[in-house]
Amino acid sequence: MTHKTRLLGHADFHILLVLFDREQHGYGIMKEVSAITNGALTLGPGTLYGAIRRLLSAGLIEESENRPTASRDDSRRTCYYRVTRSGRKVVMDECARIADLMKVAESKGALVVGS
Repeated sequence: MTHKTRLLGHADFHILLVLFDREQHGYGIMKEVSAITNGALTLGPGTLYGAIRRLLSAGLIEESENRPTASRDDSRRTCYYRVTRSGRKVVMDECARIADLMKVAESKGALVVGS
């Protein structure tokens, strides 16, 4: 199976993955990326907001006008982001590409499934 989507950088992919199922503000994105990678990827503010600018420009994410309920909102967070329909497709295509790559890695003995 071939996927003709441009390859995403690590930061871009992880940000899109974080936003795939809910809106989030910048600091929340930073925390969740660190959590889902067990600390292997830590985004500093420059990397995060540079990636956010690229993703906004590419139409893969957008700023959200929605705010969480008052009990879950933090007034210091001025901007929330959400993935667009195009961004969702890019994430799904990238996940399929990674799954294909994992099959190749397994066939070469570089991956032991279930370990």
